[in-house]
Amino acid sequence: MKLFKSRVYLFAVLILISGTTAFSQSQSGWRGKDQSGIYNETGLLKTWPSSGPALLWEAKDIGTGFSSVTVSDDAIYITGRKGSKDVLTSFSQDGKKNWEVAYGNSSDSNYPDSRCTPAYSNGRIFLVSGEGDMVCVGKDGKIIWSVNYFTKYKGNIPQFGISESPLVVDNKVIGTPGGNMASMVAFNAENGSVVWEAQSVNDPTHYVNPILIENGGMKIIVTVTESRMIAVNSANGKLVWNINYEGLNPKPTGDRNHANSPVYRDGFILAANGYEQIAVKFKLNADGSEPSVVWKNSDLTPHVGGMVLLGNYVYSSTHDNNSKGRWICVDWTTGKTMWITNWYNKGSVISADGMLYIYEEKTGHVGLVKPGPEKLDVISEFQVTKGSGPYWAHPVINKGRLFVRHGDYIGVFSIK
Repeated sequence: MKLFKSRVYLFAVLILISGTTAFSQSQSGWRGKDQSGIYNETGLLKTWPSSGPALLWEAKDIGTGFSSVTVSDDAIYITGRKGSKDVLTSFSQDGKKNWEVAYGNSSDSNYPDSRCTPAYSNGRIFLVSGEGDMVCVGKDGKIIWSVNYFTKYKGNIPQFGISESPLVVDNKVIGTPGGNMASMVAFNAENGSVVWEAQSVNDPTHYVNPILIENGGMKIIVTVTESRMIAVNSANGKLVWNINYEGLNPKPTGDRNHANSPVYRDGFILAANGYEQIAVKFKLNADGSEPSVVWKNSDLTPHVGGMVLLGNYVYSSTHDNNSKGRWICVDWTTGKTMWITNWYNKGSVISADGMLYIYEEKTGHVGLVKPGPEKLDVISEFQVTKGSGPYWAHPVINKGRLFVRHGDYIGVFSIK
């Protein structure tokens, strides 16, 4: 029972956690345009007032959720759960509500709140509901097409519900049903028809957002399933490689949860997750053969807060247990742990303008951090006190604004 409760805590969490990619053709979506958690912003504040940055606007009753906002040129989109439905809400840039639409059934697992961060591309919004409805919505709030890809491909819904934010690439929308029929599927962004189906690896899906990278001149989509890390050619759905990620642990159990997207840079990819899953950095090969292990690190165990690769260092938090974690810095080249530090609790991390922004999950403290391998240098902080539930949503930065979500509440702060 104790193990079951700990696993329950974990994965309803699922925000769908982080990653970095070489590029993404989604105009905006999960952890920014390239999914790295690094936002291309300049001229941001290097310190905050003691009360925190100025509040520009806030909204309540958006539906409960752990997902992040997605910002387009003219609107802001966020998902939430209301009753048994997942809903998408659109706001103007100054916080006026444009519309709201129910787009699918919410998860019936523990912590059933919405997890899907919308993907915005070419004037359309793409979403996944907690029960596996892949949906395309227009800027007017009207549903254009919908297909339940878990039903279609007989995928087994994970214990803690579906936690996927769509990846959009070359007019295709990617979903990962897992199971015995297809490890990954690409749908036509215009009409929802199937473009390709990737070979099954006979492994259930987990709680990871796929990332898009380029290696050896090939665009490939990488994700982590229940026990494997796989790569698929984005053009034709061919399985490029398939690694027994779980088997790289000193003591493989086959019973760990994965919620963090890998991190990629310059031909190397890093996978790291909680529950004592060892972090592994791989070197990719230009010919598409199976990657080789560069280093392993048993300290880097992000729970659901993701990672940021800034300079030569990876910044994240640790999963000491479901109630506690610390903050960590690891050398990208060598895998050496530079520091592990307590600061309230574990949480999510993003970056902009050379600084880190960390958001701890228990009491809602937001920290502005000067990155470096010597220590966790928190320059300023403030606390989000509105909303309810765990603080699992990753912050977002856009046009000098910091978007912070807590349950059915969102606050937008000026950090320019």
